[in-house]
Amino acid sequence: MIKIPGRLYKYETLNARTLQNIKGQILYFGSPLGFNDPYDCALRPNIVTPNDDVVEAVRAAYLAQERLTTGHPHEFLTKTTQELREMLLRAADSETRKYTDAFLHSRGVTCFTEKNDDLLMWSHYGGTYKGVCLEFDTSTAPFEKISPVRYSQSLPDLHVSEILLGHNLEQVWQLFCTKSESWSYEREWRAFHEVAGTQYIYPSEALTGVYFGPDIDNESLEIVCLILAGQNETVRYYKGERSTTEFRVEFKEFTYTPYLQAKKQGDAP
Repeated sequence: MIKIPGRLYKYETLNARTLQNIKGQILYFGSPLGFNDPYDCALRPNIVTPNDDVVEAVRAAYLAQERLTTGHPHEFLTKTTQELREMLLRAADSETRKYTDAFLHSRGVTCFTEKNDDLLMWSHYGGTYKGVCLEFDTSTAPFEKISPVRYSQSLPDLHVSEILLGHNLEQVWQLFCTKSESWSYEREWRAFHEVAGTQYIYPSEALTGVYFGPDIDNESLEIVCLILAGQNETVRYYKGERSTTEFRVEFKEFTYTPYLQAKKQGDAP
């Protein structure tokens, strides 16, 4: 059983869309066609050449079914083991291509990470240190079905029985949660939606923290705090600073007080 971290994070460049999503409590499930990794969700796995026993097992399974989803009944009855092996490899390749193409053009994906202080993540996804990193409580939806990304040096192997007979559809599904080891620093988790472009509205308590990049301007920081002050009483705020001794970002929690309230309290001019 996969153990989901209690908190997951989402880096965001601070722009009008991000502010709208924060205000609307929206997680956006975008199309993987826009991902910056050309292999992402578009893997062509290595289809393992089946041995004679596997070929004959697939033949028997197909002949035992009233409906055949690949080929024609007489082919399973008349082809030699080698001829059937070649046919199954072609069919598995075709099915995999159709499956991945359909996923790319229909499904939505939203991505999270286990880390809130990664330098590359802040650079690539956090608006070059001028954005925010949102912290979510994973005990709320949609995190109950979230999956970790697996990192590998090589493309995954799949067997024809997994593809054509559906004996292990989890292995096929893992194609969409597998990336090169080059991306392992991201420590990514993914949630999926059946329809790309879907906006999922999460409960306010799901957002537990906001980490502001070291280079964010004060006006942008205050805009985010003002938005959340009107809809989330428990969210916590952290301001990032560059460490003077290490290559890292350090965060310190702060309390946000709106200007008018601070003025009434005598804490602002």
